[in-house]
Amino acid sequence: MYTNTIPSAESMGALLEEADLVKVVRRGEIVQGVVMRVDPEGILVSIGRKSEGMVPYREMRSLSEGELASLAVGDEVLTRVLATESEEGTVVLSIDKAREEMGWRTVEECFSTGEWVEGVITGHNRGGVLVDVNGLSGFVPISHVGGFQRGANGGEEELARRVGESLHLKVIEVDRSRRRAIFSERMVLQEKRESQRELVLKEVQEGEIRKGRVTSVCDFGAFVDLGGAEGLVHISELSWEPVQSTSQVVEVGEEVQVFVMKIDHESKRIALSMRRTVPEPWDTVGERYRVDQLVTGTITKLTHFGAFARIEGSVEGLIHISELSHKVVQHPKEVVKEGDVLTLKILKIEPERKRLALSVKQVEEF
Repeated sequence: MYTNTIPSAESMGALLEEADLVKVVRRGEIVQGVVMRVDPEGILVSIGRKSEGMVPYREMRSLSEGELASLAVGDEVLTRVLATESEEGTVVLSIDKAREEMGWRTVEECFSTGEWVEGVITGHNRGGVLVDVNGLSGFVPISHVGGFQRGANGGEEELARRVGESLHLKVIEVDRSRRRAIFSERMVLQEKRESQRELVLKEVQEGEIRKGRVTSVCDFGAFVDLGGAEGLVHISELSWEPVQSTSQVVEVGEEVQVFVMKIDHESKRIALSMRRTVPEPWDTVGERYRVDQLVTGTITKLTHFGAFARIEGSVEGLIHISELSHKVVQHPKEVVKEGDVLTLKILKIEPERKRLALSVKQVEEF
């Protein structure tokens, strides 16, 4: 007759203990253990299941000097089973192989998800840098080392200075069968810049004034970094004064104030202005000049009806042909030419129309 009896807590515990006794560790298995003893041959580790194993010092070379020196009884360590029974009858374990295995698992997972991993530069050669990623040895090709510029000696001095540096890496190739793991620092930096750029594009607002740093200059303007996103200051927006060359106004690395003119979220472009961070000279021309005042002006253009003269930045006025001389003039070129610097008298000021009437001949009458 069959009876369904529920075992007591005591008998259940005994069964579990008995099951634990018959469990055996297998070669290649990753096991968590607790340090029982540290001696000159290595460390004795309890790995549960009523078993102990020995980690020889040759199998813990991945530990730093500090980690090795601080190993103490009771510390938890992750190990991999190399042999289930040595000549001395103990299980042989490896911290190095456990770290390497966990490194492979981490790298493979990050390769499939696109996540970054953290690595430490352990060495270098002409082709790139060697890295340790969670106990796994990998390689970053020179073309994927962030911010690297090959110098006269091939850049090896720069690579040598970076040994020991921690960095974020993107997994670009992983092949466990060939023990090959290739990483990129440059791709991570690009992703960080793009992420920061998106944040700045969301944060920056049209019409506001922000601080930025000039990153490059060219014939048509200057690019300014706003803290992760670059905008362009067209040469026409550099100054209220006429600008012949961008380098006359700004230089790379200079910190400047910029006015945000327009943001194109689709193309991710930002149009900036430096001149609009200060009042336009015409807006305050009435505060600096008055009718009948004598000023110095430079002839900028000749027409059949007169000559234009600049007295300040973008502030130009017209000297009518009748105001060029007391004698009859058929064309302004008879008495002035472009580039001439003259003393002029202000006849009329019209800021709202950006007009200024000037005279040469009335200077003598002043």
